Amino acid sequence: MANEEKKDFNAMLRQERDMPRIQTITDGASIRKYGGSRMLLAPPLDYDRLMRAVPFGRLTTVGELRAYLARRYGADFTDPLTAGLFVSMAAWASYQRAGDETPYWRTLRTGGELHPKYPGGVEEQRRRLEAEGHKVVQRGRKQVRYFVEHYEAALFPLPADEVDAK
Repeated sequence: MANEEKKDFNAMLRQERDMPRIQTITDGASIRKYGGSRMLLAPPLDYDRLMRAVPFGRLTTVGELRAYLARRYGADFTDPLTAGLFVSMAAWASYQRAGDETPYWRTLRTGGELHPKYPGGVEEQRRRLEAEGHKVVQRGRKQVRYFVEHYEAALFPLPADEVDAK
């Protein structure tokens, strides 16, 4: 995202956007890639709600959130583009609020990678994750990226009864 300081992410988080909705895609390559033709467009507040459910010391990934929402709404998969945008939106909305924080730093990218588009970038996410006991490692020489080591062991299951109650 660009010009984060000029946007009201909390207002954006609450926009209706005619979601949730399931679209049927017809592109054969996409159907093979994602395992079906029923693509969910989940509202941004769904991502924020799930991110809030992840407790101290535990983690989730954008992929886990997407899979959970697809199951919950009866879709084959969740749109990866809107998912990425809405997870970042939830992070920035939390950053802009005084209190009532969404622990966005606990939501990682694929493979346990830290998210460079979160407030404060990977440095701030790393600081917060390490404060919760996670070890962050650097990978790559030319294109340096950061990952939570053994993140799979800290993944938080997203059961419907706990998430929907929040």
